[in-house]
Amino acid sequence: MKPIERIKAPIRDEMDIFEQKFKQSMQTKVPLLNRIMDYIIRRKGKQMRPMFVFLTAKIVSDGKVNERTYRGASIIELIHTATLVHDDVVDDSNKRRGFFSINALWKNKIAVLVGDYLLSRGVLLSVDHEDYDILQLISTAVREMSEGELLQIEKARKLDITEEVYFDIIRQKTASLIASCTAIGAASVNAGKTTIEKMKHFGETIGLAFQIKDDLFDYTDDKIGKPTGIDIKEQKMTLPLIYALNQSDKKEKRWLINSIKNHNKSRKRVKEVIAFVKAKGGIEYTQQKMWEYQQKALELLHEFPDSENKKALEFMINYVVNRKI
Repeated sequence: MKPIERIKAPIRDEMDIFEQKFKQSMQTKVPLLNRIMDYIIRRKGKQMRPMFVFLTAKIVSDGKVNERTYRGASIIELIHTATLVHDDVVDDSNKRRGFFSINALWKNKIAVLVGDYLLSRGVLLSVDHEDYDILQLISTAVREMSEGELLQIEKARKLDITEEVYFDIIRQKTASLIASCTAIGAASVNAGKTTIEKMKHFGETIGLAFQIKDDLFDYTDDKIGKPTGIDIKEQKMTLPLIYALNQSDKKEKRWLINSIKNHNKSRKRVKEVIAFVKAKGGIEYTQQKMWEYQQKALELLHEFPDSENKKALEFMINYVVNRKI
């Protein structure tokens, strides 16, 4: 059984119903928009975020979900899809998950409008059913994601990022959305404030481990995952690089910063930077940090009774740090 199928096992029925409800939430009277929505649905990813919503809801409510849970999962997927569409425009990316991006097929203007449409559908799905608690959770995540992206862009220009700032960026940019998934899952079944906060912290912890793993792909020799050295080419200061800089003398720092600023398009120099980071122990240090967050997430789950849903979430945590893509 594939890892994702194993995680889905206790929520297979819920995910099947969710897919139908999600399709309905994307329907429109505009033919062009319907064609684009059909294209988005056909090229869906692993749908990990809705899975977090359902598994969390079932863990805190003794295995029960309700219509609010389905709406929460749909809102998450609408907002997440909107951010991906906008990201592809910002990054001028023509491919996503092996498919052409919306902007590659329909150009930037339509892609931006599609992203706006998806955002509005997510907001209206909450407002129409008066799910204001869920709306507040997802709106906070969107704000934090925007702030994280802008902070990363600002720091990429100066290359003055510290480890503390790096964690601020990934907490906002990536972990905030996964935190909203687990918080919404708990809120959807009317869990108490303390439980919702606990599950939000749980999601944030997994999100941090997820992004650290993503950053490690930049230094992998595997032929899967994202292309090696892409973060260096884009002047993104990730944890392996920050650690290597902190372990360097003045001469090494000058060479490293000069390489990233002025030679980041040179394949040879990027390979040299990767080798330098590895030699300085940047990979081992980053892996250790990732494993620490993995352990924290597992510890947070220990407080809940054993169940198939809990096992699936534990498996999800381990999958996040061991995945190959």
